[in-house]
Amino acid sequence: ADIISTVEFNHTGELLATGDKGGRVVIFQREPESKNEPYSQGEYNVYSTFQSHEPEFDYLKSLEIEEKINKIKWLPQQNAAHSLLSTNDKTIKLWKITERDKRPEGYNLKDEEGKLKDLSTVTSLQVPVLKPMDLMVEVTPRRIFANGHTYHVNSISVNSDCETYMSADDLRINLWHLAITDRSFNIVDIKPANMEDLTEVITASEFHPHHCNLFVYSSSKGSLRLCDMRASALCDKHSKLYEEPEDPSNRSFFSEIISSVSDVKFSHSGRYMLTRDYLTVKVWDLNMETKPVETYQVHDYLRSKLCSLYENDCIFDKFECAWNGSDSVIMTGAYNNFFRMFDRNTKRDVTLEASRESSKPRAILKPRRVCVGGKRRKDDISVDSLDFTKKILHTAWHPTENIIAIAATNNLYIFQDKVNSEMH
Repeated sequence: ADIISTVEFNHTGELLATGDKGGRVVIFQREPESKNEPYSQGEYNVYSTFQSHEPEFDYLKSLEIEEKINKIKWLPQQNAAHSLLSTNDKTIKLWKITERDKRPEGYNLKDEEGKLKDLSTVTSLQVPVLKPMDLMVEVTPRRIFANGHTYHVNSISVNSDCETYMSADDLRINLWHLAITDRSFNIVDIKPANMEDLTEVITASEFHPHHCNLFVYSSSKGSLRLCDMRASALCDKHSKLYEEPEDPSNRSFFSEIISSVSDVKFSHSGRYMLTRDYLTVKVWDLNMETKPVETYQVHDYLRSKLCSLYENDCIFDKFECAWNGSDSVIMTGAYNNFFRMFDRNTKRDVTLEASRESSKPRAILKPRRVCVGGKRRKDDISVDSLDFTKKILHTAWHPTENIIAIAATNNLYIFQDKVNSEMH
């Protein structure tokens, strides 16, 4: 139940939310920098924990609906409170997170326990006063958006207009208003009239960061479709289709499975899109549909292992990807608790490991190497000794700083570069 299923920084990076298979959301808050150590960055400590979803049962379909949190998305902060959306397979909820550090005392008609006084004993008026109290974080459900999806919700995305958001399942994408729970507008529907004709499903979707009319969705066939909501109410006809022609020499039984896009993310600038399939991450320019402008091999050494990965179902794992704040570095996960980073400017890449040994304070992550066959250097790891049960599917990057959050099964690792000046 405590396996982490999603990780998300808020817009300032001060808060970090994780969701798990047990339906819980844990929010971490970054501590302010201490005056004694001006160079030490604040650590992330638990701020609030709450149960977001409970297991349900659909009696009409005889289906259990898991409580697992599929995605969390923060809303831009409008006032002192924070708001986030969380979703399981079927139901999306809007939560409000507020702080209380004062409480009123000295009511006229209530005693200290909150019970009503005997009115005959009230002989004088007093003015209630606010007294300081220990900080209390209150999380309240503001809206519940239910009954919008027949299939499993795989992604939610808040629009840049801060009023609407969309939710996508395998065959449909719905547009919701944050204030209206009883109806949504269907903006994409790829369900064929006859389900036997089904050839692809929607795997992820996201709104453009600046243009509230644009969104993209990816498919299990490896294509991306950019849609413009100004064109028509139902965006079944895409504005642009991004797909790479397949190299016939690489064709195999697994080609279709490994070309399925598991995640798509717009760059902060809105100029590029980042996609992850089973073996690669690709950067697409919005203005070029024929092929990606950059392709990076995440774990090419697994190409010869696809047969055993198919047998143990790992080939269906859905890895996510992330941009850094300046869109110059991209990150994605791999097996054996490894995660990969690619520098777009220098074309350098690195493999790092999220492990207990590397999580000691001030520990510096050592680059790891996976070797195939032949000679092995010291510290190299053979491709045959990789642990496929340890996988990093969910990662997040702080919006402005070099701080990353890595979910490795039920552990959350937070790394940052150069903790203080002595380590430069």
